[in-house]
Amino acid sequence: MSFSFELFHNPSGNIKHGLPAYAYTDEGFHRTENQTIFAQNWIFAGFAHQIENAGDVIPITVAGKPIFLVRNEKNQVLAFHNVCRHRCLKLVDQPRNCGSTIRCPYHSWIYGLNGELRVTPFFSGLQREAPEGFSLEENGLVPVACEVWHDWIFLNVDGKAKPFDQFIFPLKQQVGKLPLADVRPVATVDMGVVKCNWKLLMENFIEPYHVQFVHKTTTQQPLCDHRVIIDQHCLGSACDIEDKPSVDKSTTLAVTSKYLTLFPNFVMGTYAPDQIGIHLNIPMGVSETRQFRVIYVHKDNSITQTQIEQLKTLWYDVHKEDHEICERLQVGRQSEVADSGGYLSPHWETSVRRFQEMVVHSTTVA
Repeated sequence: MSFSFELFHNPSGNIKHGLPAYAYTDEGFHRTENQTIFAQNWIFAGFAHQIENAGDVIPITVAGKPIFLVRNEKNQVLAFHNVCRHRCLKLVDQPRNCGSTIRCPYHSWIYGLNGELRVTPFFSGLQREAPEGFSLEENGLVPVACEVWHDWIFLNVDGKAKPFDQFIFPLKQQVGKLPLADVRPVATVDMGVVKCNWKLLMENFIEPYHVQFVHKTTTQQPLCDHRVIIDQHCLGSACDIEDKPSVDKSTTLAVTSKYLTLFPNFVMGTYAPDQIGIHLNIPMGVSETRQFRVIYVHKDNSITQTQIEQLKTLWYDVHKEDHEICERLQVGRQSEVADSGGYLSPHWETSVRRFQEMVVHSTTVA
């Protein structure tokens, strides 16, 4: 299926149009994104601390494909297509610890934690030997390119993305000396399913224009203190403010912050002095996205459980404010008024424009 971005590519003057409505509502375009954006790039797929022990497995979906993550006996995180090589059954159906092997529940084919095929019982009748022309060594699980950066797992389904070091480099530049190796997760906020396209959540995160209006009761970060960040495929914004000792930071966000993303779906927020938030946005379809946020603090931070619960409440409230807006953005795209893509601020939404340009490039260039 072909898609036209004529208006998007030919804006009038300095005021540019956004993506047309179908980029957020069309099932065919969503399938194209799975075949291109989510198959050909490094995709943020999960958290290493959630598969802490050898044999821990988690089923996930990337680019519309069933995949699972596993930690092996050497403490490595690996990824495989979640498909038995026999009759193509989905092997892992829920997070669990599988011990030292992964067994297909259909005909009991058994794989090791490195994906090697070990046993195919009765495949050649009652003989122990494999059938002629069939090799255990050549029929292990099909791997997916996997890299772990600190606690964050990235996958490349087609195996042809740029080297991971190049992918992560601009984010490393932006976080600078922030001691990411020394942070620890203290809470997960499950935001459930947001009824909007995944791109709307990404676009909302990387522009500061909405903060003073949408988050006026949960943040004190004036628009004048913000700046937009465009560093290759690292997009976002930053807010540099003086400390406000009179503000209750358990209920209000009022600190120097950076809001960083890596195209297409990695999201990191950094908050002085030592808090980090990582979003995992999982497209559930063209108009639904599952979202989690994991909160990290420095390993030496003696944060209490009460403080953790206050942080969870704060971030739940902030996200829900964004979700209401993004869901209304999704509904608005049902109107023909949205076919032109609306308009983007030439000052505050340049990062959104760059994100959308990468969407267009990824879905139109083979």
